[in-house]
Amino acid sequence: MINNIGKLLGRYLPKKGFVQVWRRHFLVWSKSAVTSLMGTLGEPFLYLLGMGYGLGRFVGEIENVDYLVYLTSGILAASSMNTATFEALYGGFTRMTRQNTFNAMLATPLRVVDVVAGEVAWGATKALISGIAIYLVGNILGSIPSPGAFLVLPVVFLSGVVFTSMALVVVAIAPNYDFFLYYFTLFTTPMFLFCGVFYPVDSLPQAVQLVANMLPLAHVVAIIRPLTIGLPLDDLFFHLSALCAYAALTFFIAVQLLKKRLIV
Repeated sequence: MINNIGKLLGRYLPKKGFVQVWRRHFLVWSKSAVTSLMGTLGEPFLYLLGMGYGLGRFVGEIENVDYLVYLTSGILAASSMNTATFEALYGGFTRMTRQNTFNAMLATPLRVVDVVAGEVAWGATKALISGIAIYLVGNILGSIPSPGAFLVLPVVFLSGVVFTSMALVVVAIAPNYDFFLYYFTLFTTPMFLFCGVFYPVDSLPQAVQLVANMLPLAHVVAIIRPLTIGLPLDDLFFHLSALCAYAALTFFIAVQLLKKRLIV
């Protein structure tokens, strides 16, 4: 039985070769890192300035927290989703269909699970880079008051793992780039609007709350916001377990779907 479990794990778990996939993506990215960082940081920074100072002047406080501080934690969470999603969808799909990078990798001893793991690791790294940038900007603006707020960075990385894995499922079934609009319209945009980035989830109708609290971004916000503000962190194990479950399930699905698409 132990041998069977070992064979099963060996079949579905990546080997260390996935690090080379991550390294390849990092070397490519490093050639245009400055431009990439400006794009990654630009939109969240505008949200913080425009909504944090502009709208915040009228909102004042939410749950006894200054709106700019409240918004910064939400943008930090949402940015991890958006960065990982865009990297996996457009970067991953381009590497698979236009550049044939995936096929080239599979011509080596790498397996599909190794390629997917490398993509996930890279998407999570991009999310972390974005998170660090926003964390630094938040400190400059004084909107990250908690001295222990640096603990959000591992959560940002985990969030990147979740959303990269989910996006790779879409990549595996997408016929073209236009297909991604369904994913944005039906999934990422509703999460961005309803999962607590801009206001508390409990201000929504009960039915919407139920759905929103089941979505992964709500769990990310529920962890990042208390850490950023310095409030007690409730149900940490539950939120982390939910995120790990999302990551594991979608990673497995992505591997299976990409096997069917890449291996004829």
